[in-house]
Amino acid sequence: MNNEEQGGLSGRRRVVVTGMGMVTPLGLSVEETWAALLRMECGIGPIRRFDPSGFPVAFAAEVALRGEGAELKRELTTWALREAVAGLGAAGLPSGPRVGVCLGSEAARPPLSWMSEPPEAHPSLLADLAPDAPTRQVAEAVGAEGPRSTVSTACTSSSQAIGEAMLRIRRGEVDVMVAGGVDVLSEPLMVIGFSRLGALSTRNHDPEHASRPFDRDRDGFVLGEGAGILILEEEEHARARGAPILAELAGYGCSCNAWRITDSPPDGRGPAQAMFAALADAGLAPEAIGYINAHGTSTQQNDLSESRAIATVFGPNTVPVSSTKGHIGHLVAACGAVEAIFCVLALRDGLLPAGRNLDNVDPECPINPIRGEPLARPIRYALTNAFGFGGSNGSLILGSLQ
Repeated sequence: MNNEEQGGLSGRRRVVVTGMGMVTPLGLSVEETWAALLRMECGIGPIRRFDPSGFPVAFAAEVALRGEGAELKRELTTWALREAVAGLGAAGLPSGPRVGVCLGSEAARPPLSWMSEPPEAHPSLLADLAPDAPTRQVAEAVGAEGPRSTVSTACTSSSQAIGEAMLRIRRGEVDVMVAGGVDVLSEPLMVIGFSRLGALSTRNHDPEHASRPFDRDRDGFVLGEGAGILILEEEEHARARGAPILAELAGYGCSCNAWRITDSPPDGRGPAQAMFAALADAGLAPEAIGYINAHGTSTQQNDLSESRAIATVFGPNTVPVSSTKGHIGHLVAACGAVEAIFCVLALRDGLLPAGRNLDNVDPECPINPIRGEPLARPIRYALTNAFGFGGSNGSLILGSLQ
């Protein structure tokens, strides 16, 4: 019997997903977001959070919640956590030293108004701007007394947070981990900074068609915001307490490009290394993967690098691939968690989401893209990628427990 038939590597503590919560530009819950995604809706539109007059880019993918900076990050985290815990039903979420927290997050940016009107001093003033503020807030909210850590590796943050949380459970340090990520990018500093890098789409006249991963006419990514939270548990611990088991977190791989700050190697070697590592960790052959949720940012170089990496690992034009950033923009530190949840839902429903705005597939991208509408196909395993500024790469494999 091979590892795929066993559902993982024998003798190892298996890690499962028992709860999920999310807030995205498409909705304020997992099911609301998923339904809109399958309807091919788009959460990208004119910036509402501040006046973008005079900015080179005037659109983003914003959530339907008010606030800014650290305040909004707290609200997003709380909202997603509440849904994830509610999904556990009567089992609830344990507390104490066998429960830990690991989230992906970047530092919150202080409001520009602070320059002219500094706020009153408060003990949490600077603490709430720190990258680990959401992790601290979650730990306090649920009474998690076990390991608490924050991963801040740009776009790979929450993928690596989920992977590192899985490893803690496997090692027996804890039984439960709250993992995921949160980020808020629709802010003046982010718009200016990424615009000056030339990384953002400038389709101000047509925001809904701005994010177009793997399309020949892509011109950059779209800033987004949101949060995704997963409750991870050791399988037998979850079964013993009657927690719902939604999927298995089967594999995790990470790598560093050691290349450039803003793009991946043209041959995709760093991303390929992360995918190979995730497959090895799960004990799976490439052909076991039925769907890839690609990082697919809609930038020229990174889409080329990822597609070549996928071709290296799986063969060109083989496994179905889509990027959901055409629907929700780029959630940066939260994208890996949200896209991992999309993989769990694809496993559950046998529906693989299609990419938006893929009108003319770039012939230089050797992938098998899902276009036009979701693909109805039962699958056993899905892989999701996240590749970040600075060269960090993370790949996760989710599987159904059949």
